Amino acid sequence: MHATHTVEVDDRPLGPAVMRGLRCKCPACGAAPLLRGFLKVRDTCPACGEDLSHQRADDGPAYLTMLVTLKVVTPAMVAVMFRWDPNPVLLFSVFSLLLILLSLFLLPRFKGMIVAIQWSRRMHGFGGVDERNR
Repeated sequence: MHATHTVEVDDRPLGPAVMRGLRCKCPACGAAPLLRGFLKVRDTCPACGEDLSHQRADDGPAYLTMLVTLKVVTPAMVAVMFRWDPNPVLLFSVFSLLLILLSLFLLPRFKGMIVAIQWSRRMHGFGGVDERNR
């Protein structure tokens, strides 16, 4: 007797989807913008027609943005403070600006990444079943 092994092919690989999400592109085709405006996810992709209305990013992008920005900026601020002992107003001004700019840069990219993960793993209705109608 020979055992037959079936190999399941992933038709939505996670890596390319995440990279498209980080570029704020549609996780399915990568051709069209995922976001309309700064953080609003389009209901459908204008290029491939993929339904993106199922996404449930919620607070995930904000938590990831805070985690990364604070882990990067806080040690840098402490290092600068102990190394050069700058004026506190200057220190606060420079690092506040850095936090704001880094947050504005990362927030839409993390939102795209989370939507892409949900699409790739068929979560929240992306697999063809709409959980909102259950």
